[in-house]
Amino acid sequence: MTRGTSPRAPIRRLSAATVERIAAGEVVERPAAVVKELVENAIDAGATAVTVRLREGGLGSIEVEDDGGGIVPEELDLALAPHATSKLPPDGPVDAIVALGFRGEALAAIGAVARLRLISRPPGADGAEGIALEGGGALQRFSGARAPGTTVEVRDLFFNTPARRKFLRRAALEQLEVIRTLERVYLAHPTITLRIESEGAPVATLPAARSMEDAAAQVLGAPLLRESFRVHASIPGGTVRGILGRPSTAVPHSTGLYLSVNGRAIVSRAITQAVRAAYADLIPKGRFPVGAIELGLAPDRVDVNVHPTKREVRFARERELTEAIRRAVREALLAAPIAASPGALPRERAGSYVADVAETGRAPAALAAGAVQRRLVPESAASPEAGVGSGRSGLRLLGCLDRLYWVAESGSGFLLIDQHAASERVLFDALLREGRLARQQLVAPFPVTLTPGQHATLEAEAAAVEASGFEVEPFGPATVRVRAVPSFRGSRARPEAFRGFLDELAEGGRPVPGAGLRERRAAIVACHAAIRAGDAVEAVELERVLAALDSGPGPGASCPHGRPIFVELSRARLDQWFLRSGL
Repeated sequence: MTRGTSPRAPIRRLSAATVERIAAGEVVERPAAVVKELVENAIDAGATAVTVRLREGGLGSIEVEDDGGGIVPEELDLALAPHATSKLPPDGPVDAIVALGFRGEALAAIGAVARLRLISRPPGADGAEGIALEGGGALQRFSGARAPGTTVEVRDLFFNTPARRKFLRRAALEQLEVIRTLERVYLAHPTITLRIESEGAPVATLPAARSMEDAAAQVLGAPLLRESFRVHASIPGGTVRGILGRPSTAVPHSTGLYLSVNGRAIVSRAITQAVRAAYADLIPKGRFPVGAIELGLAPDRVDVNVHPTKREVRFARERELTEAIRRAVREALLAAPIAASPGALPRERAGSYVADVAETGRAPAALAAGAVQRRLVPESAASPEAGVGSGRSGLRLLGCLDRLYWVAESGSGFLLIDQHAASERVLFDALLREGRLARQQLVAPFPVTLTPGQHATLEAEAAAVEASGFEVEPFGPATVRVRAVPSFRGSRARPEAFRGFLDELAEGGRPVPGAGLRERRAAIVACHAAIRAGDAVEAVELERVLAALDSGPGPGASCPHGRPIFVELSRARLDQWFLRSGL
């Protein structure tokens, strides 16, 4: 039977249970979404400490315990009813909301697709009262004991909707997403203490912070703070505060920038682009700043009633707001000292500083500090023979520019070689060919302090770490020791690069043209194991890299992310530049 001749189905009203399960799909996407809703409820209830306990990454059970104001017994039934909330009056309004929760959907939605138990004791009450809900069925009351506050236990998420459960990832990856979600909530509300346990053992503690800097150190890591600057400025309708990394700390993904407005963790493409625009010409295309930005705005300038998850918001006069944020970040960035390293050097267009001087009244710190230096210096004091013979058509290395670009003479002109891109390509091809990189043992193990998210990534991506060539061992609650690093054809990764390697693993890596998961993983490993921009490289070491490329891509080839390895300038082109074409 064709589609056009099929009989018309009658219009029917969906059952209440079906409606609840459909609505639950908008609020409860995975364990991390459950945790977010429950922790935000605890914050709204005035909690100062929240403990999150996971089993099987939240797929088995989630328990959230707080020391907030609790729920009186006569309101327990309403707490699990759809669209019942203490955070709004019955008739609204919904255009100036200050609470994190307000829709009255979360507990009902969770109870529709899981087994939920809630027990609560308000301050001053003699005991605790509880209520249970299973798959949206009948409510069951019970009594118990606990200190003032509330505990919500969620078991067997999606037990009655197996089609949804099969789309969840393995437990370690779901746990990683829970921790990353809690880090976002914590940076938006750093005055609370968050404790995270897994399988009965403590995983991380994010302590109540005295300042935004202290909170950022817990999530972003102390090393970033040493390469950061502060933002604090008035903007239309409120203020912007933040702590951001200098250009040298930029990463290949946008999720290293944490945003919040009025204590609510949000995702905003417009604000992310505004902050990125403030770094214009100071970081390469495809890289993004790292840090935390907090907006304090009048409630009527923010519409949080956009999506059931409440992560997306709408701003009044958004263009004016984002331009103010861009200017505030740009002025703070230019006023801060910028490290004179190749990763932080400005990539400027002609005349691009004119607008900055007009806006701020002063020259950029990068120029004032004399950060841009251009020299052509030999990297090896060996005899001329040491610079001959990359194996590529009689190529002869002449010297290095800014410890980044090598200059080489060939029979038809000369080449500029990006030392990082060349090394990265060799390692990438080796990984795809051999499956793993060799390891070089360190004489002394190198301690590396990890954030909770990096710890979770280390557990979730154990196979990728094993293949990478990094070898680590636990060394205290927040530290590991790097015992070996990836090594290939004379180059090796720096042990401190292990943090960035984990961060990029967590994000899935930068785009690799035409690549699947295996290629993206290989590109991450190769990038962090390769010779870095700014590394002092002996000519003989680079020759080994170029020799490895001989059997692979030619001069027009690129690194795994699409950047060129070589730029060739022919003798004929040089003659044209210097008006020698007629000689």
